[in-house]
Amino acid sequence: MASEQIIILSRREIEKMRRAGRLAAKLLDHLEPMVKPGISTKELNDEAERWTKAHGAKSAPLGYNGFPKSICTSVNQVVCHGIPNGKEILQDGDIINIDVTPIVDGYHGDTSRMFLVGTPSPTAKKLVEVTFECMMRGIAVVKPGARIGDIGAAIQEYAEAHSFSVVRDFVGHGVGRIFHTAPQIPHYGKRGKGKKLRAGMVFTIEPMINEGTWEVDIMADKWTALTRDRKLSAQFEHTIAVTQDGVEILTLREEVALKQSA
Repeated sequence: MASEQIIILSRREIEKMRRAGRLAAKLLDHLEPMVKPGISTKELNDEAERWTKAHGAKSAPLGYNGFPKSICTSVNQVVCHGIPNGKEILQDGDIINIDVTPIVDGYHGDTSRMFLVGTPSPTAKKLVEVTFECMMRGIAVVKPGARIGDIGAAIQEYAEAHSFSVVRDFVGHGVGRIFHTAPQIPHYGKRGKGKKLRAGMVFTIEPMINEGTWEVDIMADKWTALTRDRKLSAQFEHTIAVTQDGVEILTLREEVALKQSA
């Protein structure tokens, strides 16, 4: 983590995070029609970079600790941090996570989403559905006074009830002007444990849920994480803010956010 201090954001700063988050959501919407059999992950990356620049933003992953591309594309057994590649062509039945982080006016909008390529297997579809619900259950427990362990427990309980496992090696994180900062948000844990949440905290909830073992291997590129048993993995990610009375998801399209607040 770049910083160990938990940063409390002001209303003005959270509004800037909201703008960055909405652009991130729109970027994923823009890429969605391209996610079809026959496209390379490099093509997805190049279009994401073009679109981000055209909207006056920067791609945070590009060059971050040496990461060579603008987005992460994690296909099938890749847990996270997959590097887009011209030789990686999406096939019918694949599942892919696309992770984007545009920087808007100095603030990071960090989100990821799963996409189904053609017609994946029933197991793949179930894994994706359970992973989304894991994220939403983690988000649902966020409020002032709740503890970080409450988030992980909600995610872990749901994943394991469906005979899937929660990756331990990667966690959610604080985010704002700094890409990765405190607090760390494990996606497993025990209720009532960990730091108390306070209004103004902003962090990601991004569970990685595996079909088989939770253990991972890191490839020779030092980025790509694979399931150790080479079974499927899925992930969803939102950036959220702790509000005075609950939680706000910052990485939603504006029209969706307005509908939820109505």
